[in-house]
Amino acid sequence: MKEHVRVLMIGDVSGSAGMGALFLGLSSLVKEEKADFVIINGENAAAGFGITVSDYQNMKKMGADVITSGNHIWQKDEIIPILEGNDDILRPLNYPEPCAGHGYTVRKKGSLSIGVINAQGRVQMSPIDDPFKRVEKVLRDIRKETPLVFVDFHAEDTLEKEAFAFAFDGRVTAVAGTHTHVQTADEKILPGGTAYITDLGLTGVTDAVIGSDPAKSIERQLTQLPIKSEVASGEAHIQGVLIEADAATGKAVSIRRITK
Repeated sequence: MKEHVRVLMIGDVSGSAGMGALFLGLSSLVKEEKADFVIINGENAAAGFGITVSDYQNMKKMGADVITSGNHIWQKDEIIPILEGNDDILRPLNYPEPCAGHGYTVRKKGSLSIGVINAQGRVQMSPIDDPFKRVEKVLRDIRKETPLVFVDFHAEDTLEKEAFAFAFDGRVTAVAGTHTHVQTADEKILPGGTAYITDLGLTGVTDAVIGSDPAKSIERQLTQLPIKSEVASGEAHIQGVLIEADAATGKAVSIRRITK
């Protein structure tokens, strides 16, 4: 078994531009970073809202080991059977039962066993079940199989994200925030050995309003009308982090932001 494990966690994929960035850059990024495992948040792959079966299949072909999501995972009905039948694509753990799909998984890859948890915040979002309590409940079982546990915490509020990370510091390898689509510069290793970043960023057009067409976003702000957002066109990038962890203890050794 390897002494250290290198895991790429990639921020929300936005529309065809984001999928194109993955197609052009993910394979080379994995090689450059010598990544052992790849986790991608794919909930916005389908024109900015949801994920299709084709998106899921293409992400897998491009190198995603696990696809995480958030509140937009329910936008496309066609993905529901995929959520039910596969544990390499996750929906937030703390949606009330019964909801289709899995909120966590332990995936084996070579000699590695890696746990991935997907949870969703509640501040300024839907009042679903408590993410702290739901993660606490499943974490005991996951750690019986592996100390390597990576959490995608899909949330709006920085306070909630940081509190969540400190609550599980030393018991998970990493907590990476998603949802806000703006990569933050606060990556760090917490005192107990958990890697943390408030938001992984956006895989898509970053010269935009959280991946959306600026003109539409401005019009919405000026009129306060429910104008539908449109995914921006232009040069797209992959954003995320590379986390290196001790394979035996699950403690993070380093975390580094990536924009490609």
